[in-house]
Amino acid sequence: MKYYTVLILLFTLPVMAVQWEALPTTPPIPTTNPQTEAKIELGKTLFFDPRISRTGTISCNSCHNILLGGDDGRSVSIADGKLGKRNTPTIWNSAFISALFWDGKANSFEEHAKYSLVDSTKMDMVNWQSVIDRLQAIPGYRTMFVASFTNGKITVNNIAKAIATYERTLITPNSPYDRYVIGDKKALTEQQIIGMKLFAKIGCSSCHSKPNFSGPQLLGEGWLKKFPKIIGSDYDTQYNLLADTGRYQFTNRESDKHLWRVPTLRNITLTAPYFHNGSVATLTEAVLIMAKTQLEIELTPNQVQNIVAFLNSLTGEFPEQTMPSLPKVLGISVLTNDIYGNK
Repeated sequence: MKYYTVLILLFTLPVMAVQWEALPTTPPIPTTNPQTEAKIELGKTLFFDPRISRTGTISCNSCHNILLGGDDGRSVSIADGKLGKRNTPTIWNSAFISALFWDGKANSFEEHAKYSLVDSTKMDMVNWQSVIDRLQAIPGYRTMFVASFTNGKITVNNIAKAIATYERTLITPNSPYDRYVIGDKKALTEQQIIGMKLFAKIGCSSCHSKPNFSGPQLLGEGWLKKFPKIIGSDYDTQYNLLADTGRYQFTNRESDKHLWRVPTLRNITLTAPYFHNGSVATLTEAVLIMAKTQLEIELTPNQVQNIVAFLNSLTGEFPEQTMPSLPKVLGISVLTNDIYGNK
C-alpha cells in the first residue's frame, strides 16, 4: 500500500464508536472465592515464597515482579536456569482479563496458579502433592490456612484460591486516561488526545477495548485474536512471529493456529519487550507492527508518536506493596527431598 494511499485512507475512515471507560477501583470477585484479609495475606505470602518452587529459588514474583511492571523484563521467562517459551505477561490488572497465559488455557487466576506451580518452565514442582507436603511442613502456613478457609486445610484448591485472592488486589486505577474519561479534561495532553482519537479511528480499539484495553471478560475461552492477522509482511521473519503457533499447541485445533489472548495495554510503557516471544524491544516498533499486521496500515512517524503518547497515559497508580514475612521452619529443610529424591 502506497504512502499517500494510507494517508487518504486514514482521513476517510469513520471514527469508530468507542465507549471509553475508566478502570474500576475494585476487580470482579468470583462468588466461589470471596476476598478476606486473612486470605489476601496468605496469598501474598505464597506469591513471594520461593519454597513452592522445586529448587526453592523461584517465587511467583520472580517472573511477575510487582515492584516493576508485573513482569520480568526478559524476552522469555527463566526458571531455575531454564528458558521458557514465551514472554511473561504483566500480573497487574490481570483480574480484568478473561484469558490467562498467552494461549488462553486458563480463564481464572485459580486455574493459572494450578498450571504454574507444576509447569516445568515455571515453578517446576514434581506434582501437587509435593506442594501440599512442603506447606504442611511449615507450621505458620498451617495456621494461615486455618484462618483463611472454613475447612482450614492445605489443599490444591485452597492454595490456588489464596494466590488468586492476592493477585486480584493488583490493579492500577486513576491513570491520566482514567481521570480524563471521568471528566478531568486537563488530564491528557493535546498530543495524547490526538493519539486517543487515532487509536479508535484506525481500529485498535476493536481488540483492545473495555476499561482494561484487553477486550470483554468472556466465559469459556476468553477474548483471543489472530496474530499476525495479515501474514506476509517483513515483520513475520524479522521478529519470528509465526514460529509459535499459539493456542494451537494447547488445543491441536487448526482454527487455533496463531490465536493469542489480547494483552492489556495498561502500564504498557513499563512492560517491554513486547509480543508473545518478547522479540520487540520498543513500544514505537510494536505500534508499527500492530498497525501493519493487524490493520494493514503503515503509520507515519508522527502518527506513531501520537499513539505512543496516548499509551503513556494508561499508566496508573500502583498501590504500595510491602514484603511479607515468610513463615519459618526450624531444624529441618523442606526442600531436600524434591531436589535430590523426586526429580
